[in-house]
Amino acid sequence: MKIFRNIRQRLLTKNKYSKYFLYAIGEIVLLVIGILIALQINNWNQTRKDNLALNEYLGKIKVHTLEDLRILDTLSKYRTQTATQCKKARIRILDKTEDEDLLLLMSCGVAFADYYFKPNTGGYEALKNSAYFGKINNTPLDSLLINYHSIIEDIAENEKSYNDYVVNQETYLSTQFDTSLILASAFLPQDSLKIRATPQSEYYQVFSEYTASAPYRNVISLAAFQLETMVYQYSQLKKVGQGVLNEIDAQTKD
Repeated sequence: MKIFRNIRQRLLTKNKYSKYFLYAIGEIVLLVIGILIALQINNWNQTRKDNLALNEYLGKIKVHTLEDLRILDTLSKYRTQTATQCKKARIRILDKTEDEDLLLLMSCGVAFADYYFKPNTGGYEALKNSAYFGKINNTPLDSLLINYHSIIEDIAENEKSYNDYVVNQETYLSTQFDTSLILASAFLPQDSLKIRATPQSEYYQVFSEYTASAPYRNVISLAAFQLETMVYQYSQLKKVGQGVLNEIDAQTKD
């Protein structure tokens, strides 16, 4: 600045107004260029900070999605095994041969377990409530996340429908049967049961009556097809979830 000041003073002293005018214009141009460069650097720094912050949110979503996929794998295996058992039991019931394989009908008791898929949506909700959510608007990742959480809602609705029905049937059964023998046979060691006063035949008699009841068989019939629908929804969610992971990796360059 001292050099520029000396140049201005020298031009004015020598009455070289035309050269001073050109010099002033040049100085203004340099000043504008300097300001534009400073603004560009500031914008670049802000963009870099915003991207780092966005990537932190995306990193959380990635971790949560990976957790979801692991849970879905476990639930899919359980639901598939239960549906397979219930299909076999349903065939026995339709063929009126259930007494030949009472253990099969007993094993279908797992259909009464009211499991729920509980995804971790914390990362996505945090991003939606942040100032950086707009940076992914109208992108493939945005579409995938919307689809992902839409399927989660469908799964929750289907699971609630099934579990509510199962709980209602189980509640009714508990008013019609003394389930103490059933629970004892299911959870106590067989060696322990053999030394009890209740004969083994009585356990089987209770099981036979319990599994022959309409509520019990209603749950078997429902599980035989509705659990397959859940497994299909799980597979759809896993597919979309993998797409989410791929897009996040592409954006964060992982």
